Amino acid sequence: MSQVNLLPPEIRQQERTRRLTLIVIGAGVVALALIGLFYFVQTMRLAGAEDELAVQQATNELLQQQIAELQPYSDLQTQLQAQKQLLATVYANEVAWSGVLLDISRIIPDEAYLSSFSGQVAASSETIGTPAEQPTSLIGSLSFQGTADGTQTISSWLNRLEQVKGWVNAWVNSAQETAAFSRIYTFDSGVDLTPEATTPRAQGKVST
Repeated sequence: MSQVNLLPPEIRQQERTRRLTLIVIGAGVVALALIGLFYFVQTMRLAGAEDELAVQQATNELLQQQIAELQPYSDLQTQLQAQKQLLATVYANEVAWSGVLLDISRIIPDEAYLSSFSGQVAASSETIGTPAEQPTSLIGSLSFQGTADGTQTISSWLNRLEQVKGWVNAWVNSAQETAAFSRIYTFDSGVDLTPEATTPRAQGKVST
């Protein structure tokens, strides 16, 4: 059975307009609700971020105070390090000459004696000789003038020189017999020094 709408066309148009208006109003209300919810969420996030920022700023201020309190200790540490570096420079290549004399008296053969002795040590920034002549690890040298009974005694003297820790490259510049067939020789010899010949303080093995 077919239905017949007996309402006038004007009434039907008004009904359609009213339904459309209600739909638009509902959509607007939903949109406003979504906008309000989004605004609320963003407001809560902003409040949380501001709280975190305040906490971080308070932490930073506390750290700055602690740094300021510890700064004098940092300055003292810097001064101490500078003093250590100065002492290391002052004591660089330090040789205990009393120990050198003791070593000489210990190793010199009974058939020989020294008439003179000298030693030199380079500053820490200097290099002994040229690179082609000597290794850069050498820090100085010792020179000896003396008298020996026979060339074998001089040979023994050279061997004994290199038995001392830090003494290397023993040499003889000259050896002259004092008289014909006397077998008594005057000699001029020497030995190089390495860092091992320095004091424990120079090697940093003891506190300065």
